[in-house]
Amino acid sequence: MSGVMKRMGMIFRAKANKALDRAEDPRETLDYSYQKQLELLQKVRRGVADVATSRKRLELQLGQLQSQSSKLEDQGRKALALGREDLAREALSRRAALQQQVTDLETQHQTLQGEEEKLTLAAQRLQAKVDAFRTKKETIKATYTAAQAQTRIGEAFSGISEEMGDVGMAIERAEDKTAQMQARAGAIDELLASGALDDSSGLAKDDIQSELDRLSGGTDVELELQRMKAELSGGSSSSQQALEGGQEQGQPSQAQPQDTPRFDKQ
Repeated sequence: MSGVMKRMGMIFRAKANKALDRAEDPRETLDYSYQKQLELLQKVRRGVADVATSRKRLELQLGQLQSQSSKLEDQGRKALALGREDLAREALSRRAALQQQVTDLETQHQTLQGEEEKLTLAAQRLQAKVDAFRTKKETIKATYTAAQAQTRIGEAFSGISEEMGDVGMAIERAEDKTAQMQARAGAIDELLASGALDDSSGLAKDDIQSELDRLSGGTDVELELQRMKAELSGGSSSSQQALEGGQEQGQPSQAQPQDTPRFDKQ
């Protein structure tokens, strides 16, 4: 059972990895990485700003403590000048305590100043890396886009792309149907011409019937022409009867004159 579960897990991970690989766009991944680097750079800059703010606050405190120390020193001198040694001693004691605070603050100030310098240098280096990554990112994106376009053009020319494959299949189906209809139409024409199929409309005629109709039409025209000539010339009724008799027989009667040969005497 454990072996089956391991196998199912491996198959699932393999299919998930393949699906993610198809869905992944390198350009989007590069843009996401660049965005993360910008966020990191902003954090470093905020850290530099926070350290600089702390350093500035210590500098203000140091200034105040130094001012108080100088004031206590002046007060001690004045008290000593007035013969108040006890007041002078108290003023010098307070000044000594302030000096200890000043020393501590100066140590913290130096530490913060060192951290600020380190963060500033790190921010500058990170900024340079981000700028270099941005340039490289745009170069890779442009190269990928060009390669993708070239691949699509090559697939379109070769007909192996999915879109062009569908178009090619549609063209092949249309050509097959056209060829099938042409073959069917030609076969029907041959069958009608050979008389193997009857024309239910009565419009189609075979070659023999067409020839007979043509000869019959030509004879009717000749008879009509003879009748009209007879009417115009005022022909006799015998000519009319002859014409009618010829019409019944299907051929016009024509006189064949016979010439008697003559021989000249020499």
